[in-house]
Amino acid sequence: MAKQSGLGDALFISGYDLSGDIQGVGNIGGGPSPLDFTAITKSAYERKGGKLDGRLQVTTFFNPGLEADAAHEVLSVLPRTDVTAMYCRGTTLGAPSANLVAKQIGYDGTRGDDGSFTFGVEMQSNTYTLEWGKSLTAGKRTDTTATNGSSVDFGTGPTSFGLQAYLHVFAFTGTSVTVKLQESSDNGGADTWADVTGGGFTAATGVGAQRIQTGRAQTVERYLRVVTTGTFTNAVFAVSVIRNDVAVTY
Repeated sequence: MAKQSGLGDALFISGYDLSGDIQGVGNIGGGPSPLDFTAITKSAYERKGGKLDGRLQVTTFFNPGLEADAAHEVLSVLPRTDVTAMYCRGTTLGAPSANLVAKQIGYDGTRGDDGSFTFGVEMQSNTYTLEWGKSLTAGKRTDTTATNGSSVDFGTGPTSFGLQAYLHVFAFTGTSVTVKLQESSDNGGADTWADVTGGGFTAATGVGAQRIQTGRAQTVERYLRVVTTGTFTNAVFAVSVIRNDVAVTY
């Protein structure tokens, strides 16, 4: 794969597409905190991994618009409950995407000498770390009826450590839509598509976000796709999947 810039990205928070109001992403990070295990016999630090952490920092423009996905309307609420964030490095099918269940910390405005007015927002992980995966939708996907989506090749397979998945629903008309994952070892050739055990999201009836995870020792095949079922005429959503290459414990 060729080197890439950060152009054409997207940022979703709890079912709202804030991409058009985001000036920049300052920090997308995570992983274990280092613990110092250095004995007096050592001449250099010796460390082990501690608690997992994650964070996402963004700078937004001031948009007090009346539309539901205006950044000010979403972020100024400063919710005490968790928010779910998805940063998409590009909006093509299979593009890298970073996901975080977090607490929103701050919504601090800065008025520059040049007249600019921006806000700094940080999201700090809660329960889970930052999780990099692949987008199983090309940015936002719109289904008007039950649909089998295009597949994404995860490169090798199968793996034996389960997966995590994130869903953002941006708009919905109908009774409910169920979004679920299916898998195949050969992209639906001799190995027909089958539902991923534990890979179904709770039926959605409106705007929102969800995170699911399968069994920690579950086998996951090489190819994955997103399918929808239910009674609806419009469902706009995005899905990101993390297929674990090593054991992951939360």
